Amino acid sequence: MKKLILITLMLATPAAIAEHLDLDQLLRDVKRSQGTEARINRVREAEFLAEKNKQQQLLHEAQVELNQQQQLSQQLKSHLDANEQELMELEAKLKNRSGELGELFGVARQAAGDLKADLTNSIISAQFPGRLEQLDKIANSKALPTIEQLEKLWFTLQQEMTESAKVVSFDTKIQTASGEPRQAKVVRIGSFNALADGKYLRYLSETGKLSELARQPEDKYLDLAENLLTAKQGPVPVGIDPTRGVILSMLIQTPNTTERIDQGGIIGYIILFLGAFGLVYAIVRLVMLTLTWRKMQNQVGSDQISEDNPLGRVIAAGEQAGSEDNETLELLLDEAITREVPALEKGQSMIKLLAAVAPLLGLLGTVTGMISTFQSISLFGTGDPKLMASGISQALVTTMLGLCVAIPLLFLHSLVASRSRMLVQILDEQSAGIVSRRAGK
Repeated sequence: MKKLILITLMLATPAAIAEHLDLDQLLRDVKRSQGTEARINRVREAEFLAEKNKQQQLLHEAQVELNQQQQLSQQLKSHLDANEQELMELEAKLKNRSGELGELFGVARQAAGDLKADLTNSIISAQFPGRLEQLDKIANSKALPTIEQLEKLWFTLQQEMTESAKVVSFDTKIQTASGEPRQAKVVRIGSFNALADGKYLRYLSETGKLSELARQPEDKYLDLAENLLTAKQGPVPVGIDPTRGVILSMLIQTPNTTERIDQGGIIGYIILFLGAFGLVYAIVRLVMLTLTWRKMQNQVGSDQISEDNPLGRVIAAGEQAGSEDNETLELLLDEAITREVPALEKGQSMIKLLAAVAPLLGLLGTVTGMISTFQSISLFGTGDPKLMASGISQALVTTMLGLCVAIPLLFLHSLVASRSRMLVQILDEQSAGIVSRRAGK
């Protein structure tokens, strides 16, 4: 037993000794670390105190600077008040000394403002750009205008009046209808119109440039413009808009022939189709009757019977009667004439029908157009005339087209009927002559 205890003590002693040594080492480490942290904290505390002192110094300097600036601000404010007071006194003194001259300068400012408004939309400004800046300085400045500005105002007024009476040409950059810039030679007619390459231009006050009208007036006005551009000397007639663009803008909005016809709608096109058909048909019938008349005239003066014309065929029918009595001959001739008459009177009823239908279709277009107009009035009232213009235009255009088709067709029908009656009369006369000659034998 003693041996066992002894062996046990011998085994437990080294472990206890080792554990004791680790605790001592830990204690030394804790003590060492406490010393290190204490030094770090002391360093931090020293740095904080130094920074605090520095911030205090900066704060003091800022307060000193603030006080200086406040003192300077007070000085400047006092100086500004003094200057304003001095300025008011000087302005009052100037006003008293200027007297009527101040009213004169006021008139100059007003004149500059009015002239600026006129030059803003003046086509002459396209040739002389930069005129508005000087006028703007005079009109908007509270100070008295200088002698140079007054001279500029007078010069601009004189320039506008002088150039308004001139027809001049100059090279400048204009804008096409599609907005592309191009160089062109512009002919300016006073302050009314500007032309380039036979086209009318308009002045864009926003850009100070000239631009081609997207839609030009009628050809007769463009021809006048072309004549002016190509004329070498002498007076040349040309269309001028005295309202500086108002009449021209209204003129270019006038619909052309195609647009006018389009206002008639589907009824208008039907009238035109019937009119074209009737016109061609009547002319063809008139030409055929004329050719037939010539052949019959040749047959009258010839002894040979030609059956390529109605008279020849009637004479041939009389010859075929041989020795038949007069009554039988008359019957044969009447039968032959009866066969020829429908061919000679062919188409008359068609032409007459078209001449009668065309105005009726125009009346139909009038009714539908007025119905459309009344519908617009019931929906939108009478405040905007443009809403009623479509229906009224259709009514008037269809009526006009119907009359334009009916009138010439009536004349052609009269011609065709007259020529046809003349041919039938020739046949009757010639057949009567054949019978008379047979009776005379």
